[in-house]
Amino acid sequence: MCPMSASLDTDLVRRLVAGQFPQWAGLPVERVPSGGTVNAMYRLGDRMVVRLPLYEGGAADVELEQEWLPRLAPLLDTAVPELLGAGRPAEGYPWPWSVHGWLAGDNPQPGALSEPALLAQDLAGFVAAMRNITLPGAPPAHRGGPLASLDAATRAALEALRALPEEGVDCDSLAAVWEDALRVPGWDGPPVWLHADLMPGNLLVADGRLASVIDFGCMGVGDPACDLFPAWNLLPPDARVVFRATLGVDDATWARGRARTLSQAVIALPYYRTTNPSMAHNARHVIQSILGEIA
Repeated sequence: MCPMSASLDTDLVRRLVAGQFPQWAGLPVERVPSGGTVNAMYRLGDRMVVRLPLYEGGAADVELEQEWLPRLAPLLDTAVPELLGAGRPAEGYPWPWSVHGWLAGDNPQPGALSEPALLAQDLAGFVAAMRNITLPGAPPAHRGGPLASLDAATRAALEALRALPEEGVDCDSLAAVWEDALRVPGWDGPPVWLHADLMPGNLLVADGRLASVIDFGCMGVGDPACDLFPAWNLLPPDARVVFRATLGVDDATWARGRARTLSQAVIALPYYRTTNPSMAHNARHVIQSILGEIA
């Protein structure tokens, strides 16, 4: 039986690479700092990165990327990770892993965007391009189902936040946003292709513009509202308007997108508040963005 989590270090990654990709043996290996919770990344030389699941649940995400990223990449103008090698379990490491081409850029920081309106247009262009993909046999996206499927977890998270008065969260107002969204029409069109995890940590920017989108472990098809996350987890209000107008989002889809982003944030904050400062900080930003929008 596979362990639920794995211990990783540079020596293990070096052995995995040398054993399965001898052409890259001897290249320097260095851990890449990341606020991610599912995978670890190690720089391999100057042009590659090794991506390895930290726990058993992440293995399926790696296999999903290995299957679909090579098919999606030619259909997108935005750079996405190029799969250079599909690694197998070895050296006591129990799950598949990948070698991708290195993508340069920095994660955008909410409140510190140099070109927010242009970045909003870039993000809308990426989301629209994903929606226009028609590859057959697509998997369902993580979180891509009906909004009601998130109801129990969202309500439980709101109650957990009520028990944390030091966070100062207006849970009554957030609950009202959630209740209102549950009453709007659901998506009744065909499911569309989604990245489904457009967090700032999965975006890379250069000179204020979108350079690439990474971490496609949640991708698949579902409700287009799932890819509206950047409106509240990254963009300031004026750029949020640009993002919505460029995509042409209707009121019901906008409400569902805001509620989905809210759900992710209120679940993340009590869970990560003492263990992952980056995730907790972004959750607080989302909550304030949504409260500001409805004020």
